[in-house]
Amino acid sequence: MCADSVATVGSAFTARQDICEMGRRIYARAFVAANDGNISARLSADRILCSPTGVSKGYLQEDMLAICDMDGTQVSGPLKISSEIRMHLEAYKLRSDIAAVVHAHPPTATGFAVAGLDLTQCVLPEVIVLLGGVPLAPYGTPGGPDIFEPMRPLVEKYDAVLMANHGAVTMGKSVQDAHFKMETVEHFARIALVARQLGATNTLSEAHVQELLDLRTRFGITGRPGCARPEAGTGSTDLVEQITRQVIDRLRASR
Repeated sequence: MCADSVATVGSAFTARQDICEMGRRIYARAFVAANDGNISARLSADRILCSPTGVSKGYLQEDMLAICDMDGTQVSGPLKISSEIRMHLEAYKLRSDIAAVVHAHPPTATGFAVAGLDLTQCVLPEVIVLLGGVPLAPYGTPGGPDIFEPMRPLVEKYDAVLMANHGAVTMGKSVQDAHFKMETVEHFARIALVARQLGATNTLSEAHVQELLDLRTRFGITGRPGCARPEAGTGSTDLVEQITRQVIDRLRASR
């Protein structure tokens, strides 16, 4: 693997700042508790900057961060790296286009994962454009090689994956990008939960989904799966259609 064949975050100095800032954000938003979660950034083809084990993400300092190679061997840093870094490393090996990985336990999204439910319905235009959907990977034991194997086929295709009985992982071109995708996952989960509580989830029509997928191509989001397409003959209410049209128009106007 040559250095110019993989996406990197660029400046190590900025990456350290970003990991600490995104750590504070996921802690402040209660996406993690205590010392949970981990964040990493790819500095080069064989160097990964990562958060250490045993430290709350809300209290990370730049000099606490560690660097490891693609085999998981720590090469610098005063604190031990997390055992879950291997999940990050496997994601980087699979995806040359990503430069950052965030793993957290956002409560609502994790609730869906515990219930055995994915977030792949064609419901929210912004989610369809950005992520397509958020599939659910079978359970893998944390801290060892087993954690990633159930996720492998999904991580290869999706930028966000729910982990059964565990949490979620998101990937992006920067630490902030990966963090924003985690926010989107939790936001989607909250809305999906409210819809279920209200007793109805109106999915977008086939035509509307196709419009959104076409919009993704225009925005340069390629190679990622779409949401779970609605069956032929199903559609949304007039109100949902109107809202969808407004969102699509707003997304187009913002670019």
